[in-house]
Amino acid sequence: MHLPIRAVTPETESAEIIGWVHEVRDLGGLAFFLIRDRTGIIQVTIPKKKVPAEILDVARNVSRESVVRVQGTVKAIEKAPGGREIVPEELELISTAESPLPLDVAEKVPAEMDTRLDSRFLDARKPRVRAIFCIRSAVTCAATAFLASRGCINIATPKIVAAATEGGTELFPIAYFEKEAFMNQSPQLYKQMMMAAGFEAVFELGPIFRAEEHNTVRHLNEATSLDVEVSFADHNDVMELLEDLIVHVYDYVAKNCADALEELGVELAVPAKPFPRIPYAEAIEIANRTVEERLAFGDDLSPAAERALGDTVGQHYFVVDWPTDIRPYYAMPYPDRPEFCKAFDLMHPRMELSSGAQRIHDHDLLVERIGAKGLSPESFEFYLKPFRYGMPPHSGWGLGIERLVMTMLDLPNIREAVLFPRDRHRLTP
Repeated sequence: MHLPIRAVTPETESAEIIGWVHEVRDLGGLAFFLIRDRTGIIQVTIPKKKVPAEILDVARNVSRESVVRVQGTVKAIEKAPGGREIVPEELELISTAESPLPLDVAEKVPAEMDTRLDSRFLDARKPRVRAIFCIRSAVTCAATAFLASRGCINIATPKIVAAATEGGTELFPIAYFEKEAFMNQSPQLYKQMMMAAGFEAVFELGPIFRAEEHNTVRHLNEATSLDVEVSFADHNDVMELLEDLIVHVYDYVAKNCADALEELGVELAVPAKPFPRIPYAEAIEIANRTVEERLAFGDDLSPAAERALGDTVGQHYFVVDWPTDIRPYYAMPYPDRPEFCKAFDLMHPRMELSSGAQRIHDHDLLVERIGAKGLSPESFEFYLKPFRYGMPPHSGWGLGIERLVMTMLDLPNIREAVLFPRDRHRLTP
């Protein structure tokens, strides 16, 4: 069995490796290949006067990004990647790559984002890109394991639904036999229904769909959300859970993804608890000190306002106590000041990461709030029914995985954090 490149050392003496040809250099009497697999890069050195003729014949036909098998002697050499090289005794061309390549995997020639995404299979061969997705995998593994350790049950809810989660027009309609159906904006309604089922604490990691006509570096039309709902918990309880999860995930990545972080040149600092909690009214005041377009009470936070807040706070923080009228119908108003609700957003200095709230668990109040949003309670009967049969108080949130990875690694574009992005203009590959 061939060795992963990382396991090949000068002490190995002899090794077989299989990988992609990262670079080819011919210096006359010597030819050099850099061979890459998912674990790293190793140099293959071919002294033309000392290797068999059949090896030279194969070497002449090897193009960059072809797949090759090399069997040979391992030697220590200071200037080679990883301090070692292989002098081949066997060289087999397994699969030839056409030339020219759609993009340069070695990244000596930069490529535009569209070019990269059009050939994402090739773009993802880059060690830097692979590092992003190794870290993304670690993020989701750490987050779901953390929630399981806190007693949350992993659930799966429908992505084809009959009604909007929050109303509005941000829906993708689909043909569903003789019925009208949509791609789900969020598992919100279903995870709340599981509170009535007595599950008490649930989470789901899955896709969400928003038909928003954005064309920015931080929006997607298909994204991945980590959603949580907890019974007998208020908004402060689930904010603390979210805060603990963020710290845990950062700590896990810092401890377990050292090679990937080094590849990306990222020195990851674990956020300090507790995260500041800034009331909405105060957040508006802070933003209006610097933003050109002043915000009025009741406005959502603009990207400029988020940047102003981020520059002021300088770390993860919560914006709390939002006006009831601008939050979803299921957000619980404060009893003593119903113009505000128990809703929150988790913010990174660059952007919003998560939104959550304590939910309304009283059936009649929920019907009233649905109507106040201009929606028809009849359209939500499947959702409202559980609220008539013993719904406990509950709270929850949804966390955008791509935004979490983007901000963690300081990526310039959210499309860097998803393999095959779906946005306003991109439907393939």
